Amino acid sequence: MSAISEQGKDRDVIQSIERGFAVLLAFDADLPRPTLAELAARTELSRPAVRRILITLQKLGYVEPDGSRWTLTPRVLTIGQHYAATHGIVEVAQPHLMRLAERTGESASLAQLDGAEVIYVARVHVRRVLSLNVDVGTRVPAYATSMGRVLAAYAEESTVARIIEAGMPALTAWTVTDPVAFRDRLHDARRAGYAIVDSELEDGFLSAAVPVRDANGEVIAALAYSTARGRHNAEDLAQNVVPLLLETASAIGADLQVLPERSRQLRVQERSGFY
Repeated sequence: MSAISEQGKDRDVIQSIERGFAVLLAFDADLPRPTLAELAARTELSRPAVRRILITLQKLGYVEPDGSRWTLTPRVLTIGQHYAATHGIVEVAQPHLMRLAERTGESASLAQLDGAEVIYVARVHVRRVLSLNVDVGTRVPAYATSMGRVLAAYAEESTVARIIEAGMPALTAWTVTDPVAFRDRLHDARRAGYAIVDSELEDGFLSAAVPVRDANGEVIAALAYSTARGRHNAEDLAQNVVPLLLETASAIGADLQVLPERSRQLRVQERSGFY
């Protein structure tokens, strides 16, 4: 499917910006140093269009040529920094994640919904329990994760429908792929106030998550704990870990209530172009 979404047909969408981000997002672990032709194939844009976008991104400092190939520059990291600087929850949550990781001896994460996926917005590593390298910015499918289950459980029906419509292929033998069963899991998560997912995203990957609420009581993120099934089981998480998650989520919510309303804009060196 084209990297340019159907939303590009909306009269209020600036297609050139959409295409620019499509090219930026085409760089990933599978294609870290693409050629112009590879970018054109991945984004389904013409080569002349991709060439103009690359030249523009080069002028702005986000990409640079490497022979016949192109690479991202460290400047792209400033986009993520602006998110952290303008969203107080990341700053507030980080010390709580560190304390949670210290108390449990396992990794702690904060994630939010983005379409049919959840994206890690803060994380404290202790052990690597997934085959993929999970870090801030990593995206995983919402339907097969405890974070996604918690967030979907408190989301609007349209959000749940979008997750289901995006497809729920079996990632392991234990992945819930039936829409009715998935909705039942969301009902269970909302009733219990937490979700535990065992070996649905990856064999042996066990995680628990609880909702994080803002000052108005709205669920704005999921706080998660992850481990390997060889070290713990779902019953252990429900009895010993979930109470710690709920305590930590409550502390994050309390800090958010007293978060001052102030500008959090980054002060970066002045430069012509997009920041």
